[in-house]
Amino acid sequence: MPDFQKLISALARLHGEPAVPPARGPFELVLWENACYLLPDERRAEVFARLRQEIGLRPAAIWHADPAALLPIAKRGGMRPETRVFRWREIARITLEQFGGDLDAILQGPYAKAKKALKLFPTIGDPGASKILLMCGMGEEVPLDSNGLRVLTRAGFGREQKSYGATYQSVQDDLQGFTPRGAASLVRAHLLLRQHGKTICHTNGPECGACPAVALCNFALSRK
Repeated sequence: MPDFQKLISALARLHGEPAVPPARGPFELVLWENACYLLPDERRAEVFARLRQEIGLRPAAIWHADPAALLPIAKRGGMRPETRVFRWREIARITLEQFGGDLDAILQGPYAKAKKALKLFPTIGDPGASKILLMCGMGEEVPLDSNGLRVLTRAGFGREQKSYGATYQSVQDDLQGFTPRGAASLVRAHLLLRQHGKTICHTNGPECGACPAVALCNFALSRK
C-alpha cells in the first residue's frame, strides 16, 4: 500500500487546500447533502444559500414554508425538484418530531447512536452519516464517497468487491492506523480525495499524466 499521508500531501499540492461546506451542524449538513443531484458544488452552494436567505435553515421554517415557495429553489438543484421539496420537508419533520427540533443533540450521545439517527433522513447512508459526524467533530475514519473510494482503490487500498459496501469496508480496513488524527485532518483528506476523483481520477479515462501521485498509485504504475 502507498503512504496515505504522502498521497494526501501530493493531492494538496495539486488542488490546494479544500474549502469546507458552508453548512454547520448536522441539520444543515443533511440539507446540504440533499440540496442538489448530479450538479457541481457551486450549484449546491447556490441552492443552499437561497434556502437560507429565502426560507431559513431552521426545521420549523422549512416545515411551515409553502411548498410553492420551496419549488423554485429546488428547481435550481437539478432533476425531480418536487422530490427535493418532499425531502427537505421530511428532514424538517423528522427533526421536529423525533429530535424536538434540535438535531445538534445527537452530538452529545454515543457515536453509533448518532450515526443511526442520521440514517433516518433521506439519502443518508453509512458513508453520508460518517461524513456529517466527522464535519461536526466526531469520528475516527475518512468518510469516502464514490470518488474518494475510486482514488484509494486505484492507489492500492482495499480490493474491488462485488458490492460497494464490501469495497468500502475493505478500504477502511486497510486505512486503519495510516490516517491522520483529528477531525479537521480527516475532513481535509476526504475533500481532497473527492476533488481528485471528480477532476482527475475519473471512472473512465483517468488523467494519470496530470496526477502528482502516480508514483504512489498501483493503477497508474500498471499502465506504464
